[in-house]
Amino acid sequence: MEVKEVVAIAKNYTTDLFVDEQISDLGLEEVEYNELSGEWLVTLGFSRPWEKIAGFWSVTQSPQQRRSYKVVRISDENGRVISVKDRGLTR
Repeated sequence: MEVKEVVAIAKNYTTDLFVDEQISDLGLEEVEYNELSGEWLVTLGFSRPWEKIAGFWSVTQSPQQRRSYKVVRISDENGRVISVKDRGLTR
């Protein structure tokens, strides 16, 4: 599989999986291929409506949001998503 193809699979899967949580600002953070396992690790970041930091406003006057980071593990053999794991939250 090619990197762009794997990233598209990860983004589509994440968008579908978290549809009820109204995620926004979905973006690619990292891509790694593990030759030994034949798996891709795609890290995506996104925001959720309830993760806005109350009372803090940026220069543009919009609330700053925390980001969620998920690592999507994908099989190189068949493009199947194997897992989605939390990589932690940062500001």
